[in-house]
Amino acid sequence: MSDFTSNFWSIYVAGITALSILACALLLWFSGKAKAMTSSDNTTGHVWDGDLREMNNPLPRWWVWLFIITIVFGIAYLALYPGLGSFGGRFGWSQLGQYQAEVDKGNAEVAPLYAKFTAMSMEDVSRDPKAKAIGERLFMNNCSQCHGSDARGSKGFPNLTDNDWLHGGTPDKIKETLNLGRIGNMPPMAAALGTADDVKNVAQYVLSLSNSPHDSVRAQLGREKFAVCAACHGPDAKGMLAVGSANLTDNIWLHGFGEAAITAMINQGKVNQMPAQAGKLTDGQIHVLAAYVWGLSNK
Repeated sequence: MSDFTSNFWSIYVAGITALSILACALLLWFSGKAKAMTSSDNTTGHVWDGDLREMNNPLPRWWVWLFIITIVFGIAYLALYPGLGSFGGRFGWSQLGQYQAEVDKGNAEVAPLYAKFTAMSMEDVSRDPKAKAIGERLFMNNCSQCHGSDARGSKGFPNLTDNDWLHGGTPDKIKETLNLGRIGNMPPMAAALGTADDVKNVAQYVLSLSNSPHDSVRAQLGREKFAVCAACHGPDAKGMLAVGSANLTDNIWLHGFGEAAITAMINQGKVNQMPAQAGKLTDGQIHVLAAYVWGLSNK
């Protein structure tokens, strides 16, 4: 583990780089100083195929100077740019820095356009054709990986088109979610409910809340035990926006449907995370994206 927290590898890489350049310089110097034994006809005495003789001519000057220029260029490059381990170079250049500079330049160029949309309400932005096109591109680049290109989500990822919201679907709430992200936590509740039969009974009761196919006898037995779940999902099981708990009466299932899925949720719990976008997108981009997402379920 110490290899990943010390500066050993930086020193190692810097040392190998410096030694490689030094070795090239020494090779050039020795090749210029070394004298091969030659015959009177300026050959080394090596003969191939009966008449091919190796001459002992010096390296061409242009080749030597090209080699020297290459070494000097390498030294100058390593002094100005990263290459010697953790040394960042006199220019302080980095891939991340160049990327951020290009992003900042692009954001500055489109800032007037986003300023126009930011001055509008999100309801109006959601109906603006140009803003919708921009919002769709932002969604495809930043949200579709989880919610799908059609925004209908999949198992574990909410559908953004059905007007069913864990934390609220108002424009401001959507904007808050984009800015700050969300962490949903359903703790394992099997121990609080009691036995494995109690867990199954509660699962059947949960199914009954949305008129899904269920065992009415077991559902009745699980009704009382559901009081443990009501602390988050509410006594009417319609969920609470303040804590992001799901509505269990609407027949919308984020993590799977049926007794097996509900039982697994009760036994194992679940942690979901929606990453914050505030550090990734500008305020204007989040405003347009929030309006686009709101418009998906408020056509």
